[in-house]
Order: sequence, then C-alpha cells, then structure tokens
Amino acid sequence: MIFSPQEILETVMMTEMEHLDIRTVTLGISLRDCSDSSMDRVCDRVVTKIKTLASRLVPIVEQIALEYGIPIANKRIAVTPLSLVGESSIDLNYVKLARAVDSVAKDVGVDFIGGFSALVHKGMTNGERSFFASIPEALSVTDRLCGSVNVATTRSGINMDAIVSLGHILKHLAERTADRGGIGCAKFVIFANAVEDNPFMAGAFYGIGEPEAIINVGVSGPGVVAHAVKLAGNCDLGTLAEVIKRTAFKITRAGELVGREAARRLGVPFGIIDLSLAPTPLVGDSVGEILEAMGLERTGAPGSTAALAMLTDAVKKGGAMASCHVGGMSGAFIPVSEDHAMIEAVKLGALNLEKLEAMTSVCSVGIDMVAVPGTTSAETLSAIIADEVAIGVVNNKTTAIRIIPVPGKNVGDMVEYGGLLGSAPVMAVNQFSAANFVRRGGLIPAPIQSLRN
Repeated sequence: MIFSPQEILETVMMTEMEHLDIRTVTLGISLRDCSDSSMDRVCDRVVTKIKTLASRLVPIVEQIALEYGIPIANKRIAVTPLSLVGESSIDLNYVKLARAVDSVAKDVGVDFIGGFSALVHKGMTNGERSFFASIPEALSVTDRLCGSVNVATTRSGINMDAIVSLGHILKHLAERTADRGGIGCAKFVIFANAVEDNPFMAGAFYGIGEPEAIINVGVSGPGVVAHAVKLAGNCDLGTLAEVIKRTAFKITRAGELVGREAARRLGVPFGIIDLSLAPTPLVGDSVGEILEAMGLERTGAPGSTAALAMLTDAVKKGGAMASCHVGGMSGAFIPVSEDHAMIEAVKLGALNLEKLEAMTSVCSVGIDMVAVPGTTSAETLSAIIADEVAIGVVNNKTTAIRIIPVPGKNVGDMVEYGGLLGSAPVMAVNQFSAANFVRRGGLIPAPIQSLRN
C-alpha cells in the first residue's frame, strides 16, 4: 500500500494538533494447543507461548511510533478464552491460570492482556461454572488481565441464568476491589454477539476461528473528528456526514500503515482495523464533544441518539473505503468515565442511564464505565445487563456493558480511577425492582429474525 506525501502531512497535523493516536496494536495469540490435564502444565505452556510470540511486540511498536511520528497509546495481547484453555485440567484452578497470564503480560511489557473469558450464550459446561466462580478473585488479584463473557447471541437467545449469576459476580468483584473504587469491574465486559477479533480492552479475546497469531489495530481519533466537525461550520447534516466520512478515511489509513508494518516486523499476518471511536479523559478527545459540535447543547439532550447514529455510520463508511480489512467492533464507544463531555453531561443532569441505554441501539458500547451506587442490588444489575444485551440480540449487533457498583458511594459522588479510565460520577438507578423477572432464569428464546436460513 502506497501513501502519498499529502496523506503523511495530514497525519502529522492530526497527531500534533487533534489528538490522533493509534489506540492499540493488539497481538492475538491462539492458546488452543496449551490445554492439559494438569493446570501447572497449562500455565507453563501458556507462559512459554506468549513469551515466544510477544517478546518483541512492545519494542517493535514503540519503534514504529518513533519512526512514523504517530503515537500508539497501547500495546496489548488477546488470547483464546481461558475458560476453554483450562477446561481439560483436573483441578480447574482458573485463578492460578489468571495469575500466570497476568505475570507474563508484565514480563513482555504490554499494557493489558484480554481473554479471561467465556462464551456461555446458550448454557454452561461444568468447567465454565468453575470459571464463573473464579472471576471475582481472578480479576481482583491481577493487574493487567481483563475478562469478558458472552451471554447472548441473535441466533441462540439470551442466557438469563448466566446474567443472574453476573449480577452477584459484579457485586463480589466490586467488594474485593473496594479500596480502589470497585475497579475490578472496569476490567470486565459482558457481551451480546461478541466478535472474535476485537482489539479493544477490556473485552478483547482471541476467537476460535482465528489463525495461530495475528495483529489487529484499533484506531480512534475522536479529537480529529471533532476538529473537522467544528471546521465544517453551519452546513446541513448530509454535508456534515461527508466531512466525517472523509476524516475517518484518513484516520483509518494511518492505522492501516501502522498495523501492516507491525505485522511485517513481527512475522505474523495483519488482521483487521477496528474503526471504533474511543475517547480518553483529555479535553479535545471526546465523543461527547463531537455530538455537541454537531449542535447538541449537551450530550444526552433530545437528538443525541440520532446524532450518534449519523456519526457512527459516517465513520464506518469512511473507514470501509480506506481498508478492505475492517472488523472488530467498529462502532462508537461512549464510556462515561473516559469522556470529559459525558462526565459533564451527567453532572448537569443532561445524561442518565436510560438515555445511555437508548444510545446503545446505534453504537457498540453504551452502558460503559458507568458507576452506580454500591447499594444497587445484584438483581437490578442483572436487569440492566439483560436490557443491554436484548438491544444487541434483537438488532443483530454487538452490545457490551461495563457497570461498576461502587462500594460506599452514592448518587452524585465521584470515583477516581486515573489514566485512561478517568473519573466516574455515580449515576442514579431506577429504584423499582425487576427481581422477580430476572430470578425466573432460563433462556430467552432467539428472536424471529434469527431464522434466516
């Protein structure tokens, strides 16, 4: 692929003035050949394989960032769901496996490693039940390990038994990390229609349909898009969509350049570009700021869902023109704690949990990094999860949830997480109960639109 001098100059301007970065270069590694009846041998095999394939990842990516002048925010690894890797062992000690994976992530120097995951959208095996029981301890005693579970698909329906368990798991995980604002829950994502090639944390895992190893790249660039929207002035929405589309094209080209070069130097295939707009707490690097530049007084005002739908569609169209390898989530992320405009909107009362749920219908991750009072019941948490995954199932799209019941905090309090996780205002939750509904459990059948064959 050849890049013109003009494209290179535009990329330099975007990085210097508009907060463009490549959000993550993620190395996917298959661990399917690491299973064994002994968890100790599983851990040894996993550590050896990750070290063999990932030992050069961080220095190579840092060198590419230096040579091309494009900041690369994160270097990450995604692995085969560890519930599958460890299931053949006799003792099913998933905490031991979690510690081993976290340790090797530190050794190779990556920011995060994803894959403490399970796919339980239609039911659980005995091994997966043991895995579920281990989640609170595993994610509270590790630093760089991230986890996820897929509880629903359009083809299979919604596993309410798993969702009921997750309400209690979130409560336990928050309590185990109460001294850090329940941060364990920030490393745990609950999916409907999870994808196998997602490079973004905390939900990344390496799908069973993937090759031995691959490089996937997550581009971002909300600051670049916001700058373009502001420069476009008072044009009509069709013209504005074209501006966003052209901007997304340029952002994606930068990600393609970095991804292909990283793959070449590591000697593995290049996988996909994930087009998701992912904010940071920095002013000027916000999805909410884009929506407000489009004409909303505050994110969450009437019109927010329509504006987000247009933004997401335009980004996808522009990115798809720039690369034939688009995948992952490729939507828009609206994590409350990680987006300064979202935080301000919550503080002012413009944005609430119900509006975030509505916005999920047109983006990938709507209830994301949302802090709620620590007194929120497990059943209410399960009901919120069920609502979110239902949107994904009925609309045949990926949806994801990161919700944090913060011990000792009430509505209006702030929780500081630092770094890319930012700070979260504790949001109000509807006080009417859904306990009798979620306790029914069972499997909500797949919607009629799943019958496509």
